[in-house]
Amino acid sequence: MSDIRFRGVRHAYGERPVLEDVDLTLSEHRIGIVGANGGGKSTLARMINGLIVPSAGTVTVDDLDTARRGRQVRKKVGFVFTDPNHQIIMPTVAEDIGFSLRRTSLDKTGRADRVARVLEEFGLADHADHPTHLLSGGQKQLLALAAVIVTEPEVLVADEPTTLLDLRNTRIVAERFEQLPQQMIVVTHQLELLDSFDRVLVVDEGRVAADGAPSASIDFYRNLVR
Repeated sequence: MSDIRFRGVRHAYGERPVLEDVDLTLSEHRIGIVGANGGGKSTLARMINGLIVPSAGTVTVDDLDTARRGRQVRKKVGFVFTDPNHQIIMPTVAEDIGFSLRRTSLDKTGRADRVARVLEEFGLADHADHPTHLLSGGQKQLLALAAVIVTEPEVLVADEPTTLLDLRNTRIVAERFEQLPQQMIVVTHQLELLDSFDRVLVVDEGRVAADGAPSASIDFYRNLVR
């Protein structure tokens, strides 16, 4: 597992503080992050691969500073957004997954083999040539996830990946998460998604208000929102 460290991290949008004095070391296999909207959880998650850099303090992934070595960090850390339409670029499913491999050293045959393998793993092989805009919401989210996983990142960060999905598709994505070998950090409002995770953080008003086993952290969060 990668060693992800926040040291004295603060962040503000203009004059509005979003994170205050965050000190964390994240090294477990599967880590959940919960909290109210606007509390700072998505900002914290996006700092892990350098999408956002802190106003003060440092975030490192295996000693790589995300502010100074963001490109190297993003080779290690993949990111899945809430809305898969923000990630899907190419007109067909196979082309979209293949597009993620454009900067790798794989030759044409190697890229095709890896795309075929990931299509099969994510249950999208029968949709390889389908237009991406005709996919269901669940299929689009699986495609967005597959297009990140095909690059073989060491860490996967997912920001509310099931928010736009119905119950059936949420279960499909959750089952896929269970099978992934990557270290995972998942921001979610779907608390049951985190039952089998190793650790859950509660982020509230810019600070880590609770940090521990899923049951304890989720109970804390439920009491907090009451």
